[in-house]
Amino acid sequence: QLQLVESGGGLVQPGGSLRLSCAASGFSLDYNTIGWFRQAPGKEREGVSCINNSGGSTILADSVKGRFTISRDNAKNTVYLHMSSLKPEDTAVYYCAVDGVGRCSVYPYDYVNWGQGTQVTVSS
Repeated sequence: QLQLVESGGGLVQPGGSLRLSCAASGFSLDYNTIGWFRQAPGKEREGVSCINNSGGSTILADSVKGRFTISRDNAKNTVYLHMSSLKPEDTAVYYCAVDGVGRCSVYPYDYVNWGQGTQVTVSS
């Protein structure tokens, strides 16, 4: 069964850091572009970042540039989202997903096989 599992979320103070993990089971991530998305209560799901299969091409949303980075370890079948200088407005459920169009994109409709999400709460 193809499955993505996000982990690493939690409660952090403003200015803090977290590393989210997106681990795949049942298939290899080697040939897939992976995207990270987030959804806050009452808001639409928005793209945060994506990374292509080799890790050579990435996209970061303007709202997280300079604070978040994305990386992957294909040997561990895992993609990471490194978040620093966190702000209260970063509070959301964070999801990872496998692309369905063969390219890096921050549009949710380009992705299939979503994980269940991990909650990130930034609050003092």
